[in-house]
Amino acid sequence: MADFLSQYSIQRWLEMCPQGYLENTVYGHSPELREPELVVENETLREESIRTTVQLVVGERCALAASSGLVNAAPDFPSKRFLATQTLDEARHVEIFTRRLFDLGVTEDNLESTIDNYANPHLVKFAEVLLEKVDSGDFIAGVVGQNIVLEGMAFSVFEMLEAVSKQVNPKFAETLSGTIADERRHVGFGENRIGSLIREHPERKADVERMQAEMTYHMLATFSEAFQGNAAATEEARSIAAAEGAGPETAVWHGTDLAAASPEDMEAVLADTVLGEFKTRLGRIGLEYQSPPVPA
Repeated sequence: MADFLSQYSIQRWLEMCPQGYLENTVYGHSPELREPELVVENETLREESIRTTVQLVVGERCALAASSGLVNAAPDFPSKRFLATQTLDEARHVEIFTRRLFDLGVTEDNLESTIDNYANPHLVKFAEVLLEKVDSGDFIAGVVGQNIVLEGMAFSVFEMLEAVSKQVNPKFAETLSGTIADERRHVGFGENRIGSLIREHPERKADVERMQAEMTYHMLATFSEAFQGNAAATEEARSIAAAEGAGPETAVWHGTDLAAASPEDMEAVLADTVLGEFKTRLGRIGLEYQSPPVPA
């Protein structure tokens, strides 16, 4: 418990985050960085950037609601303190990705309508499955859904986007870098805290595993729609960027060059990466990964 108290204390959070990798940043990036002019001025590139960023806002709004809701459900004060810091992390994520929407030309007046227009319905359902557990005060299922499933997905998505953005959009890449560092801590907490509770309450395994399968179904459906359902727009945006010399020359992530990969290949490497990490992390806490039906 001593290591748990120190590793997930507010003091540790202060040293690592606001006094660490976030120091001297503005909305998660160096103050002098801006969105590339081509992204802001070209309607196709701007729309694709808005579409992507809206999904991040939707996911982080869910994470904010979940982490704040789990504070009161936590059975011990070290967990409450950590979840309080995570709540602020998630609020920051909502703010920085919302700020990016503003940088891309979305106004405060049309923010909610823009989010409603671009939000992936399966991602919305993914959030509803998690928040139902949180709202019922189910701490074990809530932390598995939040800190293992949601954060595990976000971690890989952010890494993939960072790999694509490093060469062509340092502002967005830096913003993602800080969120990746946050998600790494959140996933670590989920593994360290829930493993012991699963051992104490083995009767909860089946219910939590059903939730994982349902969330995973909606996650994979989100990926399918994002890559295959939006393939034409993605390819058009890639062609425009390449013609203007604004596309990455190479962006290798988990053995795939994202700068040249087809939407189907990008979906496959993301899904394979996330699912592989799910299986590993769930195994560490005493749960068995449940395969969902294949999305149509």
